[in-house]
Amino acid sequence: MNKKHSLLLVDDEKKILDILNINFSKDYNVFMAKNGIEALTILDTYPIDVIVSDLRMPEMDGKELLDFTRKEFPSIPFIIVTAYGTIEDAVESIKKGAFDYILKPIKIDELKHKIEKALSLNALLHENEELKTKIKSLESSKKIVTVDPEMKKLLNIAEQVAKTNATVLITGETGTGKQLFAEYIHNKSMVANGPFVEINAGAIPQELLESELFGYEKGAFTGAVKTKKGKFELADNGTLFIDEIGEMPISQQVKLLHAVEQNKITRVGGTKEIPVNVRLITATNRNLKEEVEKGNFRKDLFYRLSVVTLKLLPLRDRKADIPVLVEYFIKKYSSSDIKVEDEVMSLFLNYSWPGNIRELENVIQQAVIFAKNGVIIKYQVSEDIINQSFSIPLNKDEFQRLKKDKVDIIASKLEIQYLNNLLKQTGGNITKAAALSGYNRRQLQNLISKHNINTRNFKK
Repeated sequence: MNKKHSLLLVDDEKKILDILNINFSKDYNVFMAKNGIEALTILDTYPIDVIVSDLRMPEMDGKELLDFTRKEFPSIPFIIVTAYGTIEDAVESIKKGAFDYILKPIKIDELKHKIEKALSLNALLHENEELKTKIKSLESSKKIVTVDPEMKKLLNIAEQVAKTNATVLITGETGTGKQLFAEYIHNKSMVANGPFVEINAGAIPQELLESELFGYEKGAFTGAVKTKKGKFELADNGTLFIDEIGEMPISQQVKLLHAVEQNKITRVGGTKEIPVNVRLITATNRNLKEEVEKGNFRKDLFYRLSVVTLKLLPLRDRKADIPVLVEYFIKKYSSSDIKVEDEVMSLFLNYSWPGNIRELENVIQQAVIFAKNGVIIKYQVSEDIINQSFSIPLNKDEFQRLKKDKVDIIASKLEIQYLNNLLKQTGGNITKAAALSGYNRRQLQNLISKHNINTRNFKK
């Protein structure tokens, strides 16, 4: 059963209140007040969904009530009731936040329509807010997953520094989660409600980097047909994350230093300095101290950017995180309950992961697609991982087992290639494939079933 919405009627004429109550009490929980002061008492006591108020009343009129509710109850739609002579006041009230107005004498059907319209719009706005909350929750689901003590220390430092305006330099190998840390700091900061703007200094041609960062004026160069804001202006009252800062040419570093020191930027082709309030976070996979010594990076800029430095660990140095990350990525990419074979997890733990978390995520994303009977098995793991995830044993029996495993893996991959080629040639027809191959139909079906191959994928 649908819950009734609550309607607050405010008018100094009892006759009008009684008529409105008769017409609306069937569909709404109706509350009535003779003036603005009585209305405030009701608003403080009961949840109200829509207010319908006369404009001219003693003690506190409709305009004063409107001003108060916009401050204290901004989400409640407010409908003004007015006479022909006060339409200008009603229009002024709309500008101040009233939802709509209706003229006296009140037409009940018209007022019903306006109330329903107000409720529908309010429900839409509420739904929009819920959606924003869900989106924010989904964004925060890109969380930093770790049980490693050193990484937890870095998270604590990140949370502390987030509450300041200090610049942060995040260092670490590619794929260690530098951007996630930057987003984490932004979401914990005082500018969390502002924009998070990112730019990769290594992915943009040098001649375009300055205009991307600082924007440009119309006519600044060929093709600049209109003024464009740069990343600094877009990040105003928020966070600017510059990834791969070590790739920035030294010629561009002077202007960046000026922006950081003065909190002002000048667009390309412009002369006016534009103030910006930006929280700056940078990241690099290079050793910036070495780049400073080589003359590739300005010392003064380095010290400006590295007020706080967070050095992220590569995945090979935080092995305890591998099982929890595997579980996290399985849940991210599959709604099924997929397990990992013990031997596969052992391979993961012994692999060096040169691509770090990004590589692990890609491996798991692919593995869940081809998981057999809800289990990720050894034959689905790439040869690179298998080849790098073992040491040659000295014991003869262990060596023989390792050799057999290697032969089995190679044979399995060869069988898959063979079957794929055979089924492709015969359009997935098992009878034709059996005739072409020399296997009998049952043998071929057993092989196809062993490798979980779907023959329909080969139908012509």
